[in-house]
Amino acid sequence: MIDKFKAAFKEEAHELLSQLEDTLLELESHPRNGELINAAFRAIHTIKGSSAMFGFESISKFTHEVESALDQCRNGTLPITKDFIGLTLKARDHLKEMLGQEEPPPQATMEEGESLLVRYREFLSGGKAASAATPEAGPSTAAGAAAVGAAPAGMEAQAPSAKNGQPVQAETALQSGPAGEATEKPSTYRIAFKPKPDILKDGTKVLNLIEEVAGFGQAAIYAHTEDIPAFGTLDPETCYMYWDIIITTQKTENDIRDVFIFVEDRCELRIEKIDGETLDEEGRAKRLGAILVERGLVSRADLRDALGSQRKLGEVLVEKKIVSKPEIDSALVEQEHLKKVQEKLDSTGASIRVASEKLDSLVDLVGELVTLQARLSQTSLDLKDAALSSICEQFERLISQLRDNTMSIRMLPIGSTFNKFRRVVRDLSIELGKEAELTTEGADTELDKTVIEKLGDPLVHIIRNSLDHGIEKPEERERCGKPRSGKIMLSARHSGAYVLIQVSDDGKGLDRDAIYAKAVERGVISAGQEMSEQDLFLLIFAPGFSTAKTITSVSGRGVGMDVVKREIDSLGGVVSLSSERGKGLTVTLKIPLTLAIIEGLLVRTGAEYFVIPLSTVDGCIEIRREALEEYGERRIINYRDDLVPFVSLRSTFEMPGDPPEIEQIVIANLQDSRMGFVVDQVVGNYQTVIKPLGRMFRGVQGLSGATILGDGTVALILDVNALALAVQMDGGRKAARGSGR
Repeated sequence: MIDKFKAAFKEEAHELLSQLEDTLLELESHPRNGELINAAFRAIHTIKGSSAMFGFESISKFTHEVESALDQCRNGTLPITKDFIGLTLKARDHLKEMLGQEEPPPQATMEEGESLLVRYREFLSGGKAASAATPEAGPSTAAGAAAVGAAPAGMEAQAPSAKNGQPVQAETALQSGPAGEATEKPSTYRIAFKPKPDILKDGTKVLNLIEEVAGFGQAAIYAHTEDIPAFGTLDPETCYMYWDIIITTQKTENDIRDVFIFVEDRCELRIEKIDGETLDEEGRAKRLGAILVERGLVSRADLRDALGSQRKLGEVLVEKKIVSKPEIDSALVEQEHLKKVQEKLDSTGASIRVASEKLDSLVDLVGELVTLQARLSQTSLDLKDAALSSICEQFERLISQLRDNTMSIRMLPIGSTFNKFRRVVRDLSIELGKEAELTTEGADTELDKTVIEKLGDPLVHIIRNSLDHGIEKPEERERCGKPRSGKIMLSARHSGAYVLIQVSDDGKGLDRDAIYAKAVERGVISAGQEMSEQDLFLLIFAPGFSTAKTITSVSGRGVGMDVVKREIDSLGGVVSLSSERGKGLTVTLKIPLTLAIIEGLLVRTGAEYFVIPLSTVDGCIEIRREALEEYGERRIINYRDDLVPFVSLRSTFEMPGDPPEIEQIVIANLQDSRMGFVVDQVVGNYQTVIKPLGRMFRGVQGLSGATILGDGTVALILDVNALALAVQMDGGRKAARGSGR
């Protein structure tokens, strides 16, 4: 039993260390941010307490001294410097190493820990440890890459417990701004806005003011309409209404007043901050009576008298004419708002931790259900039974919902991966003697967890390539009129069934001449051979290709971008490059949202079935065999006023038999063009459960997996990009077989 608790502690500690790394990197940019200092302190404090509880004495002793240093930072007696952040990041790495070892750790680990503590004591005693604390090359290269994939998949999206057993989200809900930014705790304001009746006569748009304030955060608005006269006596240029607004926002009171700055002399405006008063003494949502007393509408004596009745408080107070019905309704709106804010805070931590293996098992079971549903639908068609068909339709709808819900559980924000690269950029820029800053966009873009797991290595290599080959030395950047510090932008956004991930830098861009010379030198192309710029740039993904003049710990062996291409291809994705000399390079990865279940277009050629991912299909056209033969060797068809090349699956895979009189061409979107695939028949849409290929077919280019149809037949899933490339390489005759080309 105790082993189970120890495993839970280690899992939580890994999450805390991941959070700590993000916090420290942010703290380096904002050393005066008290919330970040407190977050780092809480993470170490929690690890210290939990490690002592479960018998990890060496971890507890080490974290005690780190905690003491962070406590001094909290109190303002120890400044937060780049050296101190570097030392604490090393301490974080050391703790991670200790978590992977038995208790007590090996002697070498203990000695390393003691050397780190000596440096902390130097900081605490006022000594300078700059030279010792500055990060060396260690974690910036291989270790830096390892740090990216260190925490178990799925953990990063969970917030670790950090205070009083409550998840961090519950403490910082409504506090978190964009990924990687620490923001102040939001405040709740009660705003009474009563314009003067003639405010509309100079063209003031009162509703625009209210909408602007409401846009500051979570707002509840009550409009007082009791003064509006009968329609016959209503003056359209007179404002009869006034408003009560309750808003929870990051904005300050001055920000709110600025909205009304031009109408302050033509309205009654009262803004009250009601922070810390959202709950009563017993921790429940604030009662109606308390809100009325705070507003000055009811005295405590009147409230006590009204509460003595068995009737509703609002009814009694209105009946006694102590308050009006609109005043009660406005107070109820405030009460409901405060209740929702509190529920949001409480529910942020309402999550459970599930092992990723269980999610994988659930997806597998859903996949089996999808296959079973296909068999049931096929049986229904064969039997032509109306009652069974009705059941099949309902079953198909439920399976579709179950599939979508299950896949959504596996979807995680890619920001959990993005944040790790800030450490890679920090350490590698120090090693290379460069200055660089990583910024991110679209961190909340969601991807299947299995896809996120496989993106770690490619993104590390792309970022390392940007730092080593792209970003110039500070002095060189200044000579070119650029800022000393380079910028690397990591962004993500959805595009249909894909996610586009871009890594951009403002470095010197790709050197076309250097790439061409290296390609000729390695025999990849012949001297004098003409190539488009895009095709030439894609040569950097060739195995062993590197333009570095010397081999270092960072580059020179030509394995980095090769890894990127191989991994992205295995995900069914596409890599493209865009570069401008002296301005920078942008690498774009087009990745499918999920690798488990996709929507596909089922086609048949001869006796074989194939599935083309529906997200790549642009359209389908019919064509007679004699018309197809007229195109001859050109293999180009006019499609929507565009010339599109096409290839026959029958000839590509050398399938026996004669084609039918009328064939179908499925037009698929490739990376930057389109291609048609000639098939015998388009069967229709098909929910495709992706199964891996066996060893015999794993080397066949143009296939990405297989699926099982309703009658038990196996259909191969086409990778249209790889198939198009194979056709081009083989002169349109056949796809490469088994050679892994």
